Order: sequence, then structure tokens, then C-alpha cells
Amino acid sequence: MIRSGNPALRGNIFTSGALTEAQGTMTIRGTVNRTLLLLMLTVLSAGWVWSNAATLMSLVMPAAILGFIVALVTIFKKEWSAITAPIYALLEGVFLGGISAVFESAYPGIVIQAVMLTFGVLFCLLMAYKSGVIKATENFKLGVVASTGSVALIYIVTIILGFLGVRVPFIHDSGPIGIGFSLVVVVIASLNLVIDFDFIESGEARGAPKYMEWYGAFGLMVTLIWLYLEMLRLLSKVRSR
Repeated sequence: MIRSGNPALRGNIFTSGALTEAQGTMTIRGTVNRTLLLLMLTVLSAGWVWSNAATLMSLVMPAAILGFIVALVTIFKKEWSAITAPIYALLEGVFLGGISAVFESAYPGIVIQAVMLTFGVLFCLLMAYKSGVIKATENFKLGVVASTGSVALIYIVTIILGFLGVRVPFIHDSGPIGIGFSLVVVVIASLNLVIDFDFIESGEARGAPKYMEWYGAFGLMVTLIWLYLEMLRLLSKVRSR
């Protein structure tokens, strides 16, 4: 079984569902094309909110909630991903546009830095994966999955305690521990890209249905958005010192 720390790319999803000759099969090139389209939709909606931040900030949290719901629908109804993945990209763009505007107002120049670092990591890890420098072995996957789950648990506990008026110390501060924590999370998010590359490549090798190109692109977008947000958090901690 192929494992991924990304909840959108797990188990045997590439081989589930009936495959007909008319549908065709998944290809890496097709997944890349759909990923580029989703990126474009995300940038467009993010740019719209960014340029009208004063009047559109009220849309940010509803877009985040709706984006989460659409992501869950996509995960459980992957056959709909040709429709739900673009909707997810647009909604996340609204969220990212608003969040980016907030960070940019506090730390001018931070957004372009986060974008460059995110795509720099994507390019470097893709080259490392294709050259065989990094291999998605079973132990590697297990380690990344466990680490990703640990980070998710920490964030969930932080949110719950926040509602109770309790603030988790150190890890969200701009001190050495907080910066170190963000560095670790950035590394974990980055390593999820390697597993996603392997998962998509395996989808082509297994002859997955054509619609899985959209689903594979959606899964990769989930990781990229997470990585970008963690880059923003890390840079803001460094800049605030």
C-alpha cells in the first residue's frame, strides 16, 4: 500500500473505481497540467482579494471553512474532483489572499519571500526525487506520516485550548523554540511533497482512471498550500525578532 502524510493521497485511491476504455488513464503530464490550472485559479482569486483587501476581508474565514468542506467532499468523492478541485482552488485563493495581505501589512515583502521559498522547495525536492537522491521508501513514508500526524495533533490541541482561553507557550512565539518548531514543520511539509510525487507517479504506473489527474493535482495543492502557510509563519517569527 502506498502511504502519504497528505490525507488527500492515501491508500489505494488510485485503483478504486471502475475504469473504462473511454475514460482513459491517468498520466503525470495530465496531472501536472491540472496542477498548473489549479495554481492559476488560486493565484487569480488570491490576487482579487489582495487588491481589494479593505472590502473583502470578511470573505476570508467563510472561504476557509467552505474550502475545508469542499476538500472533505473531494477526498470522499474523488470522482467529482474535476469539479470540486477547481472550486477548492478558488476558495483557498480567497483565504490565502486575505491571510497574505495581513502578513504583508505587518512584514512588507514577506509574501514574495514565502512564495519564492515554497516554489524553490518544490523544485529542489522534485529534482532530488527524479534523480533518486531522495527515495520514498516505506520507512520514509511511515516517518513522514507519523510526523505529519504529530503536527496535526499539536495544532488541534492548540485550537481547542485556544477556545478555552489557554495559550500554548513557546512553539507559537518568535523565540528560538518557536522558530525551531516552525523549521521542523516546514521540513515535514516539504517531505510530504516527495511522497505526493511518488504517489502520482504510482498512479500512472497502475493505470488509474483519468479523473485521478484532477485528484492528484488537488492532493499536491493541499501540500503546497500548507507549505506556503508554514513559510509565512516561519518568516514572520524571524522578522519579528
